[in-house]
Amino acid sequence: MLTVLVVFGSLLVLGGYWLGREFGTPYYGAPQAETFVDIPRGSTTGAIADLLTDAGVIHSQFPFRIYARWSGTGRRFQAGEYRFDAPATPVQVAQRLIQGDVFFRSVTIPEGLTAEETIDLLSRNGLGNIEEMGLALHRTEWIREIAPGADTLEGYLFPDTYRFSRKATSEQVLHTMVDQFRTRMGKLLAEQPLPPGWQIEGLVTMASLIEKEVGIKEERPKVASVFYNRLRKRIPLACDPTVIYALKQAGRYDGDIRKADLQINSPYNTYVHIGLPPGPIANPGLDSLRAALSPANTDFLYFVSRNDGTHEFSRTYESHQIAVARFQKHLRR
Repeated sequence: MLTVLVVFGSLLVLGGYWLGREFGTPYYGAPQAETFVDIPRGSTTGAIADLLTDAGVIHSQFPFRIYARWSGTGRRFQAGEYRFDAPATPVQVAQRLIQGDVFFRSVTIPEGLTAEETIDLLSRNGLGNIEEMGLALHRTEWIREIAPGADTLEGYLFPDTYRFSRKATSEQVLHTMVDQFRTRMGKLLAEQPLPPGWQIEGLVTMASLIEKEVGIKEERPKVASVFYNRLRKRIPLACDPTVIYALKQAGRYDGDIRKADLQINSPYNTYVHIGLPPGPIANPGLDSLRAALSPANTDFLYFVSRNDGTHEFSRTYESHQIAVARFQKHLRR
């Protein structure tokens, strides 16, 4: 009997030693520099241990399962795709699953990018397929009830920071951005309703012009007031970014606008055509959408860059010409 107890005690000691060593020894046995493990929702601890072992993330199932059972954490493991690229102990792996340290590709879409520039940025960040996203830009049924005249998603891919799984499809990526536009636009409209006679489609177009014309948040309501005042007086908006957009559509933009370009035959040319262009020229951010909804109360009809990021606003053409001469002269100097 004593011999049995000694043997049993020795086995317990050896087992405890082995288990302690397994708990404290980092391991990574995947053949690649990084490996991904997708934990399905509702997976048991045993099934998760199988996945981790098969992927080479843990050396043995037993220590992982013992820790999960002993600590009571097995039921707190969160589903999702996890990325592993370095040795870790079973305890460290379990803690990542508890914390839900799921792998995402993160990308920040700046305000003012066109739809084409947006999908190019997404593609360069490993998200979606550029050709598939190019086709998805024409899924206008996603916005049909708010923009019945739209022929692309231009203006409705909301600029923000996004996190996508590796498996997100091209359409899922763009649809997420459209959904974010709906959410943010809905909150804005709850604060400030649309101006009388306006629809969301026109408002987004107006916001896109504001976005491309000015970079300073505080000036956007003033710029909005200029555009609204010109619309009321049936004066062409004369917005350079709309000409740039037209030139890009025609494949003629080389980074500069020439006098002849101001006569380009395009419905987006606001030097030639009175009123808003037929659709947005970029994807506006929250500040520009808010400025389009709540323009400043001014009688300004003109503005010109001071070449320092700010603008000089004028009520008359004569005072505008003086401002143009002053700041153009300063620029030449």
